[in-house]
Amino acid sequence: MPLSVTALYAAILALIILALGINVTVHRVKLKVSLGDGGNPVMLRMMRLHGNAIEYLPLALVLMALYELNGGWHWALHVVGIALIVGRLIQTWAMWSTDIPAPGRGIGQTTTWLSIAVLALLNLWKLI
Repeated sequence: MPLSVTALYAAILALIILALGINVTVHRVKLKVSLGDGGNPVMLRMMRLHGNAIEYLPLALVLMALYELNGGWHWALHVVGIALIVGRLIQTWAMWSTDIPAPGRGIGQTTTWLSIAVLALLNLWKLI
């Protein structure tokens, strides 16, 4: 059984992760920081943007793939996939713009958490 829906969102989210990783490298060169954050708050923020995506998106994609493999509803996967992309973009915009906690940061992170929770519950529902 092909995982075409998961593949679509995995590809889009991979491009977001790649862009965030490239952004870290660009900031390393610009700020002359070879390892860690170099005590620079901008560098730390860029690293956390990338790190946060790496911490949550693989779990979401594994849950998407398992749900799709078990014959889950494609419309549900599309809703969650779109929510993940929108959540990541909102959070990235909010954290990139300022070091002051902004509502977008919370909205983006909450959207990611809710997406993972929905996927976990959908997978549990398929097993019951």
